[in-house]
Amino acid sequence: MLGVSASIAAYKAVAIASQLTQQGALVDVIMTPEAAELVRPLSFEAITHRPVAFEMFRLIDSEIAHVALARSADVFLVAPATAHTIAKLAIGLADDLVSATALSCQAPQLLAPAMESGMWQHPATVDHVKTLRERGWTIVEPGVGHLASGAVGEGRLAEPEQIVDVTKHVLARGGDLAGWRVTITAGGTREPLDPVRFLSNRSSGKMGLALAEAARDRGADVTLIWTSGADSVPHGVQLVEVEQAEEMRAAVLAALPRTDLLVMAAAVADYRPAEAVGQKIKKASGMLALDLAPTVDVLQEVSKVRGPDDRTIVVGFAAETESVLDNARKKLVDKRLDLVVANDVTIQGSGFGSDFNQVSILQEGEPDIDLPLLPKIEVAHHVYDAVLRMSGASRDPSAEFRA
Repeated sequence: MLGVSASIAAYKAVAIASQLTQQGALVDVIMTPEAAELVRPLSFEAITHRPVAFEMFRLIDSEIAHVALARSADVFLVAPATAHTIAKLAIGLADDLVSATALSCQAPQLLAPAMESGMWQHPATVDHVKTLRERGWTIVEPGVGHLASGAVGEGRLAEPEQIVDVTKHVLARGGDLAGWRVTITAGGTREPLDPVRFLSNRSSGKMGLALAEAARDRGADVTLIWTSGADSVPHGVQLVEVEQAEEMRAAVLAALPRTDLLVMAAAVADYRPAEAVGQKIKKASGMLALDLAPTVDVLQEVSKVRGPDDRTIVVGFAAETESVLDNARKKLVDKRLDLVVANDVTIQGSGFGSDFNQVSILQEGEPDIDLPLLPKIEVAHHVYDAVLRMSGASRDPSAEFRA
């Protein structure tokens, strides 16, 4: 349920409806009469292929509109939410279809405010927002930017992508990974050579971000251990930033005692400069020789600390260029993994830097799961499907399993 109130930012609600629809949601749009003056209901109907409601006194399938609409909602989002609408929601007024539906709705509720800075910062608005938070509403904080008045300040409607991301997080609370604590590593570690150079690899971290988003969307409590440079982390995911392999080792071992599922998607450097130089190495004629020392093997360290009664599930990734499945099976056994995801990084359009991946999921004693080239978010869901099949967990994993 998308409630639209009369902010000039109402045109962005069309983009919100579009993104939700494209991701498989059935979106019912309701509007205040004033919002319908700013954006025609037909715009939403063309996007959602569903009728828009904005008249307070009407029937839907012989039922009162706000009652029928409230009952059908899995989540109720008000975007944009004006200061006037926020005030009505806080004190329980119900004089238009949006506020009446909100008062009747038992589904999770969230709103995205949009207004001038003075209105957003006014004590009355601050108190109303606090009241709604205390009642369980999720608030998608407004941003700072150009406002309708021409001024620049706080109060700008959050971007549609952010609003949709928060909505997905709210919807995820009943997912099949609800109650699970999932730790994911992502990106390529960086081993310093001097103050301006480092040794690294081609990993972009996109697979790890997809794994974090998919776990979040299935209800998990997600920690993402990410090498420096994260620019867009899914809402609700706890971020731990690291750079070197040793830092990743420390972060993983610190998270392990409170982790039900560890997914090691990071590309950890195998070697580091034996000694990092304190000053920039100047270019000179002739060859430059570097002494390299092996880095810590994070998965091997995890294997060492896992006791026989440890119920943490560990999934590894094996990015290979030759003998892909053989190398992955060796990693599965040597590192005591529950699953390993093997991918041939030489396949065109797959692997490092791409939004797609072609992988095989291996489990000891079970047939390999060979997937075609898929978006990384779909690969992530296949990985979690395999984890749930392997664990034998139900939709609501028992406390005993999560130990």
